[in-house]
Amino acid sequence: MKKQRIALLGATVATAIALAACGSGGGAATPAAAADANAVVQVGSLYEPQNLDNTGGGGQGVTEAFNGNVYEGLFRLTDDGKVEPLLATGHTVSADGLTYTFTLRDGVKFHSGKALTSADVKYSIEKVLAPDSKSARKSSFPEIKEIATPDPKTVTVTLAARSISFVYNLSYVWIVNDQAGNLQAKEDGTGPYKLDSWKRGSSLSLTKNPAYWGTPAANGGVVFHYFTDGSALDNALLTNAVDVVTSEQNPDALTQFTDNPAYKVNDGKSTTKLLLAFNDRVAPFDDVKVRKAVSAAIDDKKLLQSIWGDHGSLIGSMVPPTDPWYTDLTGVNAYNVDEAKKLLADAGHAGGFSFTLDTPNYDPHPTVAAFVKSELAKVGITVNINVITPDQWYTKVYQNKDFTATLQEHVNDRDVVWYGDPSFYWGYDNPQVTAWIKQAEQAGSEADQTALLKKANEQIAQDAASDWLYLYPQIVVASTKLSGYPVNGLNSQFFAYAIKKG
Repeated sequence: MKKQRIALLGATVATAIALAACGSGGGAATPAAAADANAVVQVGSLYEPQNLDNTGGGGQGVTEAFNGNVYEGLFRLTDDGKVEPLLATGHTVSADGLTYTFTLRDGVKFHSGKALTSADVKYSIEKVLAPDSKSARKSSFPEIKEIATPDPKTVTVTLAARSISFVYNLSYVWIVNDQAGNLQAKEDGTGPYKLDSWKRGSSLSLTKNPAYWGTPAANGGVVFHYFTDGSALDNALLTNAVDVVTSEQNPDALTQFTDNPAYKVNDGKSTTKLLLAFNDRVAPFDDVKVRKAVSAAIDDKKLLQSIWGDHGSLIGSMVPPTDPWYTDLTGVNAYNVDEAKKLLADAGHAGGFSFTLDTPNYDPHPTVAAFVKSELAKVGITVNINVITPDQWYTKVYQNKDFTATLQEHVNDRDVVWYGDPSFYWGYDNPQVTAWIKQAEQAGSEADQTALLKKANEQIAQDAASDWLYLYPQIVVASTKLSGYPVNGLNSQFFAYAIKKG
């Protein structure tokens, strides 16, 4: 079954100098002389794009295949979480923190041959923020008063309020040709690869861009092969049909790779959280005692062990350890059946209640739903599981907010800020948390931002706004003939341009 995780955005900022596209990666070190610059890298993935436009509901798959490979931003989020200039050579910020001026790199052309100009940048930002944009990221941006293009190489953005995360947010904006038109089945990026073909349900092929402005790709091209289950994907790796698996989802299969010298298993740093998300607007989950009771009734450790064995980790909030404002909150609403029963009684549900759990139809959600159903039955709660497709989930849950509770993965780092938006699909509304998150966004320093977001995160956990079941492992399995591939996959991206294949 096709996966479509919801990818959402958070906040921070850092800058560094980068003159050309490059990547950090893992894998066995392939000697440079042994690498074939014309070799095509075969990538195995469970995440086929829904379409090729990341503002048109393209899903996790289009980010994995296109981000950094086909499209580039003014800035890039590296595999180790740093923000580097890419199509922007630099920027300045006014004394009041409201006006950003960006200078564009010389010599950059789109795959169509058109030169990059400031008009393309203005268009690309406005495309993300447009009313018909399906990019969840648009809500993370501050209000923009004006985008000016005084000359082809200069873009000036004036904000309505300070935004410490503005440059970070721009790393998610793909710069597209303002004349390209509909991009749901084609592309016109500036990256090191061009789209060759997309065979829906099968594969997506990228070829090296011979006119790339930066360092050319270290290989001759990339083919993303799409699979509907983890076992088929693992078999493809074992039979050399693919060279690397971007995210291993079949933990029982790992031993066949760890015990085989032809492969390397890489444990990266995941930011993917599996949530039991309540609709905090509706009964019974509008009651914090009920939310806390449900959280306490589920043995997260047992669940994680049953799905991932010794991989992955527990997480007591939306914030993973790689975020600057992380605090270990696994002790809040920890597993305690007696406490869960007491909270239910205090909330007027001593006899329990029933609710419908909308569950995406791809692994591990159906298995997790069955586990949650069994756990909650012990405290008198009846769970009716409603299995739906990713498209149905997006419409029913995310857009229409027509649900009581749901399971979903959230892949991004620094995305705790969504709990400061009462209009978000889960409907959490604590005015103090909203204020802290707003103040953090307008903070004058990263230290102040971190302190405020720690306070917000602790309150969100105390309110059991959701139940954060566990943090996924990030496991990349590759042939030892490869090197230079990313191992962390932050926000689902998979930079292929630095991969060398012997």
